[in-house]
Amino acid sequence: MRLPLIFVIATTVIDSMGIGLILPVMPALLREVSDISLADAALYGGVLVTAFAFMQFLFGPVIGALSDRYGRRPVMLISLLVMALDYIVMALAGAFWVLLVGRMVGGIAAATQSTATAFMADISKPEEKAARFGMIGAAFGMGFVFGPLLGGLLAEFGTRAPFYAAAALAATNLIFGYFVMPETLKPENRRPLSLARSNPLGAFKNVSATPQLRRLLWLFFLYQVAFMVYPAIWAFFTEERFGWSPRMIGFSLGAFGIAMALVQGGLIRLILRWFGDRGTILYGLAFNFFAFLVLAFIESGTLAILFIPLTALGAVVTPAVQGMMSRATSDNSQGELQGVLSSTAALATIISPLIMTQIFATFARQDAAFYLPGAPFLVSMFLMLVCALVFLAGRRQQTV
Repeated sequence: MRLPLIFVIATTVIDSMGIGLILPVMPALLREVSDISLADAALYGGVLVTAFAFMQFLFGPVIGALSDRYGRRPVMLISLLVMALDYIVMALAGAFWVLLVGRMVGGIAAATQSTATAFMADISKPEEKAARFGMIGAAFGMGFVFGPLLGGLLAEFGTRAPFYAAAALAATNLIFGYFVMPETLKPENRRPLSLARSNPLGAFKNVSATPQLRRLLWLFFLYQVAFMVYPAIWAFFTEERFGWSPRMIGFSLGAFGIAMALVQGGLIRLILRWFGDRGTILYGLAFNFFAFLVLAFIESGTLAILFIPLTALGAVVTPAVQGMMSRATSDNSQGELQGVLSSTAALATIISPLIMTQIFATFARQDAAFYLPGAPFLVSMFLMLVCALVFLAGRRQQTV
């Protein structure tokens, strides 16, 4: 399974590059197609991210259900083809509405993360699932490395160059996957399509039927809302706070991605061994709380560069929660579960950028009553407290 594993991880990397790739060039790109200020560009950027996430929310369960019916292979290959074509459209876009449509189509194509995670569930023993899901998280982190770095470096050749490069990567991986990707869903685990399970509301109802899964789903959602503060405002925050260029923004996000990949791809195994799933979740929430607090008030760009990789040490919550939920779900429902998680993350991505960019725009304007560009990080810090309360409240219920 070595080559198929490489293909699935590469697909996840390319999916996540769709988020990171545009971040370094987003301020310049939006001001290129629309004559607006940096604060207004942040609001436009929030709309693009929200449109991308809204499509993921709608189609996450659909893609997951399709993979439970027809298998992981055809779903991933077709999605890669659509993604390659979408990057070409983005590269040629000359107006904001074209960028918006491109992001919407890209959101549908990028919903295959649920299929990639279901593939991991297919090939993993129950005790291996959290660590294997950590590999998907690491691949997502690598996308945060390659996407921003590629976007920042290629920005020297224009705001469109990164999209052409991403289209070439998606097409190359499609060809690779066509020859090496087997089907991992066993015939006896396939099930017919169901409208109730293929729409977000029906899928949420099925997955959250038990109190434990419902509580973990809420925790997953709130955590994603908080964590999305990074892609939502980072490019705008660092340009406003430190005067960083697209190259420096890409470098900083790349450093974060490398650290995140190391944590979720390797260090999480040690953390899970030391603390278990519950302890790992609480550790991650506590670490993120203090990381958001520091970022809200940091004023030195040099200190920010040194601190950014450390913030990734809290990125262990998602795979730990995914592992707990996967072990509580039957083998023929793994695609549905991962589709719901994908839609939950997308729902958080719909809400978070709109909130975070609005807060940033309010506190970053030159005429703001109280100037604090890092204010969105304070919101994320508060959400870490809410996550901890949700998690601990469920534990007390189980004890009773």
